[in-house]
Amino acid sequence: MIFNDSRLTIGVVLPIQERQRHDIDFGLQLELAHRADEFGFSAIWVRDVPLNNAAYPDPVGHSDPWVLLGALAASTRSIALATGAIVLPLRHPLHVAKAALSMDVLSSGRFVLGLGSGDRPSEFAAFDRNVDDRRELFRSNWAALASALEGRLGQTGENQFDIRPRSGRSVPLVAVGSSSQSLEWIARNAGAWMTYHRPLAAQKDRIALWHGAVQRTTTEFRGMGQAMALDLLDTPSDRIDDINLGYRAGPEGLFAALTALRNLGVHHVAFNLLVDGRKAFSDLEIIAREVLPRLEQATELQVSR
Repeated sequence: MIFNDSRLTIGVVLPIQERQRHDIDFGLQLELAHRADEFGFSAIWVRDVPLNNAAYPDPVGHSDPWVLLGALAASTRSIALATGAIVLPLRHPLHVAKAALSMDVLSSGRFVLGLGSGDRPSEFAAFDRNVDDRRELFRSNWAALASALEGRLGQTGENQFDIRPRSGRSVPLVAVGSSSQSLEWIARNAGAWMTYHRPLAAQKDRIALWHGAVQRTTTEFRGMGQAMALDLLDTPSDRIDDINLGYRAGPEGLFAALTALRNLGVHHVAFNLLVDGRKAFSDLEIIAREVLPRLEQATELQVSR
């Protein structure tokens, strides 16, 4: 489970490779995902980047998310597989529902559907969409998608359709980014909210706003997560420096930052590892050895009090 009210879980975002103008290295991603699964990470997040252009800050040629997720489902055993995030205004909701239900069955219930609104005007234009319509497109597509996932397609008479395969489970829906919606709308419709990294003081305010929106909207649990760029130092240092959308930190500094976020009410952090070459493998091992057990121990201490 990615979002749990009693603990902080850790995931990683794919692709993990040099940020250069190269296509995704599928073999490397599968190998890293297998290692993350073995090390006890909670989730793998896969980006949806339909089109690359010079204006997009990540030059990697991304895979279609569903193709990569299918390969991940077949090559991992227990780690959750999540989209971070499907650009819903550019996708037909029935296609997304079909893919999500298929992933739910293929992964034996490990799939989490993260959805975002997108924000690149040029990409919307390429799909014959107006970026100014993304708020309403997101809401209408979300409603159609949620209905399809629940088996409610709305046809009458002879036009009765069903989307299969179905497992009988509910596919968790997560709003990623603001999705051009209010926090109350997200709390009412999504099981969790994933946002981007901010300096701690600013993030503290956003976390408080989220929990306030949840309290005003529902009595059900709603998860809170964030992405974090991470340049991991390979020494047991308590050093931690701000970088764009994250930190440069040693294991001690990273643990302190994660503890602060957990105390503020964050349930999941997904790392964007800033690595060259094969360093990602050692980064995963260091986090698994020096950070994950301490997070678990801190949870056990809180429960025992």
